[in-house]
Amino acid sequence: MKKIACFLLIFLPACLMAQITISGKVSDKKNPIHGASITLKDTYDGATTDSLGRFSFRTFEKGEFTLAVSSVGYKPFEEKITVGKNNLSFDFILKEEITEMKAVVVTAGTFEASDKKRAGVVLNSIDIVTTASANADVTQALKTLPGAQQVGETEGLFVRGGTAAETKIFIDGTLVNKFFYSASPNVSGYGRFSPFLFRGTVFSTGGYSALYGQALSAAVILESIDLPERTTANLGISVLGVDAGYQFLNKKKTASWGFDYNYTNLGLAFLVIKQKQNYFIYPGINEGHVNFRFKTSKTGMLKYYSNYSHSIFGFREPSIDSVGYLNLFKLKNFFVYQNLAWKESLGPNWKLNAGLSYTRNSDDIDSRLQNSDRGDVSFFKNFRAKPRGNYLNAKLVIERKLRNLSAIRFGSEYNFSRDEATFSDYSGNKYNYTLKENMNALFAESDIYITNGLAAKLGTRLEHSSLFNKNNIAPRISLAYKTGKSAQASVAYGIFYEDPETKYLPTANALIFMKATHYIAQYMVQNNQRVFRAEAYYKKYENLVKTGFVYRRDGVAINNNGSGDAKGLEFFWRDKKTLKYLDYWISYTYLDTKRDFLNFPYAITPNFAAKHNASIVIKSFALPIKTGFNLSYTYSSGRPYYNIMWDANSSKYFFADRGMIPDYHNVSFSVNYIPTIGKQNAKSFAVYVLSVNNILNIKQTYGYQYSYSGSRKEAIVPPARMFVFIGAFLSFGTDRTQDAINNNL
Repeated sequence: MKKIACFLLIFLPACLMAQITISGKVSDKKNPIHGASITLKDTYDGATTDSLGRFSFRTFEKGEFTLAVSSVGYKPFEEKITVGKNNLSFDFILKEEITEMKAVVVTAGTFEASDKKRAGVVLNSIDIVTTASANADVTQALKTLPGAQQVGETEGLFVRGGTAAETKIFIDGTLVNKFFYSASPNVSGYGRFSPFLFRGTVFSTGGYSALYGQALSAAVILESIDLPERTTANLGISVLGVDAGYQFLNKKKTASWGFDYNYTNLGLAFLVIKQKQNYFIYPGINEGHVNFRFKTSKTGMLKYYSNYSHSIFGFREPSIDSVGYLNLFKLKNFFVYQNLAWKESLGPNWKLNAGLSYTRNSDDIDSRLQNSDRGDVSFFKNFRAKPRGNYLNAKLVIERKLRNLSAIRFGSEYNFSRDEATFSDYSGNKYNYTLKENMNALFAESDIYITNGLAAKLGTRLEHSSLFNKNNIAPRISLAYKTGKSAQASVAYGIFYEDPETKYLPTANALIFMKATHYIAQYMVQNNQRVFRAEAYYKKYENLVKTGFVYRRDGVAINNNGSGDAKGLEFFWRDKKTLKYLDYWISYTYLDTKRDFLNFPYAITPNFAAKHNASIVIKSFALPIKTGFNLSYTYSSGRPYYNIMWDANSSKYFFADRGMIPDYHNVSFSVNYIPTIGKQNAKSFAVYVLSVNNILNIKQTYGYQYSYSGSRKEAIVPPARMFVFIGAFLSFGTDRTQDAINNNL
């Protein structure tokens, strides 16, 4: 024992003298980093930082080593050091590591309705279907979000003071022409595409990506689903018609194909629910869908979808111009849509997205005056029109992933359109026109993640129109800054161009692109299944189309001297957490807009813009009784209405009548019963639906229509105050119960 003690007394001081101390501090420029790990690689020596970011440890090692510093959320750092006789001290500054879960997301002007758990996620396909006022229509559901107007007398999305033509819809990156069913005047048409076709819906109310164009106000970007989960068959029966389909998935789950057919006839519903119009041909639609999808590689997917439909309806209603006479209106429509999309990885960090779509749409419209015995009467407003359209869209996008989450995208787009029409007037004279447009575009866009809390999106789009022989260049920029753990602020700026609507073309007067400039600021908090968004915007319009009275024809496009602006505030709140089994959202839009376009004598608020819009959507699922309850309330303050007429003496337009329509209110309710809930390993799925639109039977007025002389006017109202839907939907081969309830639990 004494020998051991003597040994320690002799050699311990020497060992202590051989040790050196490595110390220092670790921070992220502003604040110390607690819990950072500091190690001398290939040894057992090291330490972790304290609350002040300081560290210290001793080592016997000598020579060349690597000192490694790491901490969660920061990029690892290494430094070569020489360990000798003297103590060492270091100050390390770590850079934040940019990750998808932590990074800020550029969302100014955009609502994303998909299954991605990222900032900006608001709705998904189940939300769209179970919104009581939406009637399973994508665009109707989007009307419950901020920015959209409650316009019921025509189809389309009216966003932030823009017309319906200023909102474009894209499927898998390519433009969709004629997204809505053809409808009669003063009646809103619904979308042709089921929300279950899509796994993602992006509703950009402004400042949208440079990958998209030809939309002055907004873009709806839909992404179709990939492979189904399993082979299924479905059957639907309702008061509106029948639907049947089959979807096959191969055993390797690498390919699928399917088809669907539905027949709709509103005769039974219209017999029970009286309509404003007297139908001699009840609205009927024969529609078929075909699709196939297959994996081209581990990372690639080729998808094809087609839609074929034929519809017809005809009705009579009292003539506003001739008392005691009837207006007959009959419409036939044939529609074909084809979409082919391919996405593929081209190697490390490279990705390709390509799309090709084709649309053909043909209408046959017959409008004439009849007497009380339903005999034809010669009248100057009688006409027969057969418009036809062929549209082709092709797009190629190549993406290169850069460091962290940063990326650059570039590509090209080609749009071809050929619009033709044969028009016969009341005297039998026939007129034909053909309008062709070739639109070519180049675009580039980059996502730049500077830190987890700061990101930018920079883009530019260049377009050339063969119709107008004009070019445009549209720069766009968005910035996002993370203001807290669950909060961020975003701003966006962009220039957007669009061709004048084809109904004002061709014209003898030279026209150019219409133009809008967007300025957007947004604040968003998303935490624990709650979302709050506030957004302010300003939009400036230039080069809008002005129309005049030329050669005894009204509504002829004469120049692009129109202008206008729109500004406003929007708020959105969604809460799925506070109340058990209850999911609700509230949206509000304030809009202040004026424009001088078409035949407006000067800048006024257009008749499609209400100053205040609000929506409340409530959903709850009661598991014990296997039933979901959905309630929605939408409000819109009164919109202006005008009767603008031409004064031949002064050669100017004037207001023959003007005013404000009453405020709009709509309370809708739906209930869905799912009996398969609770059954183990269910191989089928069933849902029974009851839906009532405008359950309080509130009178709704969308505006006024006038006789040719302007001496008479009639309110434009829905065909029926209330509408009731009853249906049963069956799916064999898969249980989709969880899909139906997962957002309500």
